[in-house]
Amino acid sequence: MASMSAYYTSSSTAGPRKPLGKSSPLANSFSLIEYDRDLRFLIMDCPTNNTIALYLKEFVRLNVTDVVRVCEPTYLRERLETHGVRVHDLPFKDGDVPPASVLKQWLDLVNERLSEAVSESADQPVPKTIAVHCVAGLGRAPVLVAVALIEKGMDPLDSIEHVRHKRRGAFNNRQITYLADQYKRTAASKHAKVRASPMNSMSSPHASASPAGSGSAVPAPKSFFRKMFGSSH
Repeated sequence: MASMSAYYTSSSTAGPRKPLGKSSPLANSFSLIEYDRDLRFLIMDCPTNNTIALYLKEFVRLNVTDVVRVCEPTYLRERLETHGVRVHDLPFKDGDVPPASVLKQWLDLVNERLSEAVSESADQPVPKTIAVHCVAGLGRAPVLVAVALIEKGMDPLDSIEHVRHKRRGAFNNRQITYLADQYKRTAASKHAKVRASPMNSMSSPHASASPAGSGSAVPAPKSFFRKMFGSSH
């Protein structure tokens, strides 16, 4: 049986980042994560004033409406805002997990953009995209995306594996434990009707489902440690 350390550091569930095309100089810096048929996330590394023009070119192609910075600013926000891209500063400590204030602002933004995207879907050939970055795009930014996936209804372990499949090396041990055992979905999302989306159609090795037509509730997921090692009895 694999040790806890092996689970934390293993890249067996991780794959290459989703390519943006050989012509893009940022192909290895961007990772697209599907959230809903009308909304997706873009995890990326940190632009600078010298590289922001390259990012803007891809933002237009990917229909990026917002950029969320969870690290200290390394470029002028006006460089994006003058092109219609809204910048949101939600910084928190490197290697850490997001505080409640950051989570609230993040989820409010996701819900607001999703609502807009649904109403505009007929006029949007490309889904709205929220870009989020820390410095390397391996810790703080992926955590926020995983939280959004959990709020959408994905099992916490599946959210970790899904993000890691798109972005190799995402999450440190503290962030994995936080997502798997400590983060709790909000009351609003627990009762929300989940719309059909590419994410919801994925097979899920960890998800539990009620028999069709049984009307019974989906069992609460086991703790991360029970999933890995089973019952101690």
